[in-house]
Amino acid sequence: MATNRPHRLVGFLESRKNLTGSACGLAGVVLTLTGLAGPYWPVVVAGLYGAGALLAPPERPAPPDFPDPSAQLEEVRGDFGRLRGYLADVELPPAAEERLAGLTGLLAGLLEPGWVAEVLAADPEGLHAVSRAVRQDVPEAVDAYLRTRWWTRLTPGQQPPEAHLERQLALLRGEAERLADRLRDAEARRQESHTRYLEDRSEH
Repeated sequence: MATNRPHRLVGFLESRKNLTGSACGLAGVVLTLTGLAGPYWPVVVAGLYGAGALLAPPERPAPPDFPDPSAQLEEVRGDFGRLRGYLADVELPPAAEERLAGLTGLLAGLLEPGWVAEVLAADPEGLHAVSRAVRQDVPEAVDAYLRTRWWTRLTPGQQPPEAHLERQLALLRGEAERLADRLRDAEARRQESHTRYLEDRSEH
């Protein structure tokens, strides 16, 4: 506890309350030197200091320094590169391979550096959806298939694991397509708004 006292003292000396109170107290000293405070100058100086300290805005802690959307997008892009390296070493049935290629192609288009990625970075929900697909959904679907396929070989006759994998990849592709449609619609609305703005401006 004792080691924190010097830090607290320095913090108080640098606080808005102390600085504002000191400035008001200095004004009281000026009044004293000019003779306006009279014999009650200690009360005037102390009163002005207290009034300044009360009027000062309260201290507030700085908000957390979270990475901005562009930095988050770069992290997701790097993770997507690692995911593609993992998928390159995985052997999947042709139908599942085709569905996976369609999904990863769509994700690659959304993450491609340029204006499309900038639109994605400005959409927190969309960026979260892509991040979840890259970091969780796709690797989990593929890994679960590989694990289940091994067990199916020991106990044949069960539902083929590739059926679940194909269904999962189709669902993920649908989510990615809906996201792309939503981002496209946002750009279309932006274009329409600019048209209306130019039309309204030409009428005046």
